[in-house]
Amino acid sequence: MKRFDPKNKYFGWGITAFGVIACSILFFMLLQHGKSISGAIGTLISILSPIIWGMVITYLLWPLVKMFQRKLFEPLLQKIRPKKPVSKSLARGLSVVLAILVALVLIAALVWLIIPQLYTSIESIVLNSQQYYDTITGWINRFFENNPEVEEALLSATGKASDSLLDWAKTALLPSMGKVVTSGIYAVLRGILDVLIGFVVACYVLSNMELFLAKAKMVLYSIFPLRSSKRILKAIRFTDTAFMSFISGKVIDSAIIGVICYICCAIMRMPYVVLVSVVVGVTNIIPVFGPFIGAVPTALIILLDSPMKCLIYVIFILVLQQIDGNIIGPKILGDSTGLSSFWVVFAILVFGGLWGFPGMLLGVPLMAVIYYVAQ
Repeated sequence: MKRFDPKNKYFGWGITAFGVIACSILFFMLLQHGKSISGAIGTLISILSPIIWGMVITYLLWPLVKMFQRKLFEPLLQKIRPKKPVSKSLARGLSVVLAILVALVLIAALVWLIIPQLYTSIESIVLNSQQYYDTITGWINRFFENNPEVEEALLSATGKASDSLLDWAKTALLPSMGKVVTSGIYAVLRGILDVLIGFVVACYVLSNMELFLAKAKMVLYSIFPLRSSKRILKAIRFTDTAFMSFISGKVIDSAIIGVICYICCAIMRMPYVVLVSVVVGVTNIIPVFGPFIGAVPTALIILLDSPMKCLIYVIFILVLQQIDGNIIGPKILGDSTGLSSFWVVFAILVFGGLWGFPGMLLGVPLMAVIYYVAQ
C-alpha cells in the first residue's frame, strides 16, 4: 500500500484549490450578508470593549511600567534591603500601581482644566449667535453696497440659512433632546465603566506581562514552523516599534503645539483661546492634513469676533506649522515610519475613509507595517 506523502505536488494543488474556493465563498458571503456580519462584529466589539480598552491601556503603560521598575523601585528596594535579593514581583506591583496612578492623574487634570473652558467657549458661541448673524449681514451690506443684486442674494441666502438652522433646532433638535441626553448619558457612563474595567484588566496583564508573552510565543511556535515563527516575531517587533514611536511622538509633538498655540493666542488676546488650542493640538495628531483641518474652523470662529484677529491668527498658524514641520516634528519623530510622502497621503486617505479619525491617526504606522511585510 502506497504511503500518503504530504509533499506530493497534487496534494499541494488540492490544498491551493480548496483555499481559493473557500476564500471565494467567504468573499461572496461578505457581499451578500455584509450588514448582518458588520452588525455581529459591532456587537462582539461592544461586548469585548473592556478587554480591548485593557489591552490598549496595557500597551500604552508598559514602557512606563518598565521604566519605573528598572529606574525607581528596583534600586530603591535594593537600598532599603541591601542584604536581600530584590523582589521582582514587589517592584513590578509598585510600578504598575504608580503607572496607573500617573495615567489617572493626567486624565483627571486634563478633564478638570480643559472641559470647563471648552464648555464656556461653546456656550459663548451659542449665546452670541445673533450677534454673529448681525456681524455677517453688516459685512455684506458694507462690502456689496454698490452691487445691490449680489447684496440681496447674499442677505437672502444668509437669512434662509439662519431660518433653516432655527427650524431644525425647533423641529428636530429640541424634540429629540431628551432621547439624545438619555442615550448620551448612558453612552458616557458605559464608556467610563468600560475604561475602569480596562484599567483592572491592564493591572492584571501588566503584573504578569512576561507570562502572557511566554504563553503567546508557545502558541505561535506550536502553530507555525520555526522559520515562520521567527519571521512573525520579527514583524510583530517592527509593528510595536512603528506604532509606539509614531503615536508617542505625535502625541508629544501635538501637545507641544497645543501649548505653544495657547500661550501665543493668550498673548495676542485671541477669543476662545482654550477651544482654539485644543482643536489645533488634537488635529495636529493627523499627519499632513491635520494642521489644515484644525486651522479652518478655528479661523472661522475668530473671524466672527474680529477679521483683523483672524488674519493675525492665520499668519501665526502658518508660521507655527512651518516650525512644527521643519524643527519640532523632525526632532521628535525623526524617520519613524520610513514611508514616502505618497504612501503617507495614501494611508491617511484610505484608512481615514474607512475608520474616520482613528484611521487617520493609525493609518500611517499601519501602512508602514504593511509595506515592511510586503517587502
